[in-house]
Amino acid sequence: MTDTPPLLERPAAAARGLIPAATILLLRDSPAGIEVFFVQRHHQIEFAAGALVFPGGKLDPRDHDPRLDGRLDGAAGLPPLVRALRVAAIREAFEEGSVLLARPRGGGALAPERLERIAARWRHPLARGEIGIAEVVVGEDLVLGLDQLVLFAHWITPSLMPKRFDTFFYLAVAPADQVGRHDGHETVDTVWLTARQALADQAAGQRQIVFPTRMNLRKLSRWPRAADALAAARVSPVVTVEPQPETRDGEAYLVLPAAAGYDLDAVAVRDIL
Repeated sequence: MTDTPPLLERPAAAARGLIPAATILLLRDSPAGIEVFFVQRHHQIEFAAGALVFPGGKLDPRDHDPRLDGRLDGAAGLPPLVRALRVAAIREAFEEGSVLLARPRGGGALAPERLERIAARWRHPLARGEIGIAEVVVGEDLVLGLDQLVLFAHWITPSLMPKRFDTFFYLAVAPADQVGRHDGHETVDTVWLTARQALADQAAGQRQIVFPTRMNLRKLSRWPRAADALAAARVSPVVTVEPQPETRDGEAYLVLPAAAGYDLDAVAVRDIL
């Protein structure tokens, strides 16, 4: 699968004031199943304060920086917006979780000690918006691994919300020697959890996890290994989810498209908030 089908709606999305965004589910295998990397949002952050989330955020215009040309593995044939969204997903993982899906331009893997030096030099200026990801890539002579990302889901914030995001969810296997670390500003903690454990903790009131995150954890929990999840995502059509408000027997619901594959066609609003 490619990211192309949802982009057919881009002119309409822009006209509706939707904010393009990218989110990344970083995966690793464990005896208990696939683990996912989460960051905990700062309690004073505007969106999802205090919640466990996947690293992600809105598209930065600098994610289109032409200096990235030739420094993006897997970018050949991608439309500019698709390319920039994948760059944004990688940038957010680095900003919020200190996980960098990149390679030295000469080949090989990014050594842990070199990643530490890169993070110490660039991570906070990048997170503060003082620089774009191109400064990091050019300054360290890196290539971003867009080829490591697989499109998993596409969600649009319901119309009843004041701020609406047009969010693309990607899967990627985390580098084995990168465990992640929160930034101490937007994010105050990091944790690896299986999808089932995260959902169980949320149901028990031990963790706050927002609705789209919960739904994508439900979807991810079907597969026993990261390779299985990525293989399925590569061949499965991605259906845009824009939950529609509907009243049933006097109660407010959000209705999801059945074809999106979440095994749930409607959720009571009271169960989301």
